Amino acid sequence: MFPFSWGGNSTPSRAVVKCAGYGYRLKSQLLKDEFNRAGPVMRLLLRYTQALITQMTQTAVCNRHHSLEQQLCRWLLLSLDRLNGDELLMTQELIANMLGVRREGITEAAGKLHRAGMIDYKRGHIKILDRLALEHHVCECYQVVKTEYDRLLPSLHAIAQ
Repeated sequence: MFPFSWGGNSTPSRAVVKCAGYGYRLKSQLLKDEFNRAGPVMRLLLRYTQALITQMTQTAVCNRHHSLEQQLCRWLLLSLDRLNGDELLMTQELIANMLGVRREGITEAAGKLHRAGMIDYKRGHIKILDRLALEHHVCECYQVVKTEYDRLLPSLHAIAQ
């Protein structure tokens, strides 16, 4: 999130890059100045913040009420929605850290999805074999978050596709 949009100048959190791609860097003052013009950049950042808050709150609900297997499906699908293709390069350790669980739990859940023919997993490479089956297996939390991102950031969704 953007701490300056809420009146702060810094945040104790950090960013973690999960997948290869492009990143851009700019001076924070440039972004602040553009945000303060109350134009399209401000509206985009606020819509992104709303979508991200939805994702965070839905993740908390999901972590409390759904199986690790369903959480893994949600996480895989949300990750794929932001990438081109059907393959993710990440370790079980990274996924476990992102979901706040032990790596062994991810190993077991990924094994079930593999045996069901939904994914193939080999040493940090996850390939989605049957996205439709994964979408049928995931809990409703995925659709809640996806719908909100699509509604608030339709142009960004089109770029990722």
